[in-house]
Amino acid sequence: MKHHTPNSIRAPFARYSHGVEVPPGYRLMLCSGQLSITVEDEIPETAEAQTELVFENIAAVLEAAGMKLTDIVRINAYVTDRAHLPGYMKVRDRLFGDPAPASTLMIVSGFAREAFKVEIEIIAAAPE
Repeated sequence: MKHHTPNSIRAPFARYSHGVEVPPGYRLMLCSGQLSITVEDEIPETAEAQTELVFENIAAVLEAAGMKLTDIVRINAYVTDRAHLPGYMKVRDRLFGDPAPASTLMIVSGFAREAFKVEIEIIAAAPE
């Protein structure tokens, strides 16, 4: 992967790359938005705990394709309140080093169930 964060534009606000180039010969995984719910329909209370579970769920989807979290090239994350940003970012920053994936973080009005605070979708790429 080639990460692009040119000096000609403002540096990222947090730990992410402005762009990630996927070279020829890689296969892509596009993962639907994942929510923080267990197989037993349990939903953690805090945004940080929800983010942990969401990335565990994403890791399971990636594993089914023979991929892992380090293959993620783009993250689209959604939280329901600015107060949830620190919990989300703490987990994201722990899971993804430098260079980090490209990333977008949006504040939205809500999800399918009121208990959900975080939803994350990703794009991953791995060699054929």
